Amino acid sequence: MDIKSNSLYAQMQSMQLEAMGNRTQNLETSVKAVNSSSSDFGNMLKQAVDGVNNLQMEAKDKRNAFEMGDRSVTLADTMVTAAKAGVAFDATLQVRNKFVEAYKEIMSMPV
Repeated sequence: MDIKSNSLYAQMQSMQLEAMGNRTQNLETSVKAVNSSSSDFGNMLKQAVDGVNNLQMEAKDKRNAFEMGDRSVTLADTMVTAAKAGVAFDATLQVRNKFVEAYKEIMSMPV
């Protein structure tokens, strides 16, 4: 009976080591997936901020052109471009506020 229990114990240990090996491989795969998704999110966020920046730069250029008397730029074009840039900036600000709020909520969670 002692030999059988040792054999069973050895089998359990080998199964535990096998499971730990699979868990480590699964963890590495999960970490790689998280890293790639976070870089995708980072790229998406950077593109969004760059888009807002481009809208603001375009609004600035049109405003300067209108103020300098460029006849190809109308007041309506200038105001529409400025309004688009303002809306985009406000939306970006709201997204940032939601991120900060979510971060604070996560950080206040008990461990």
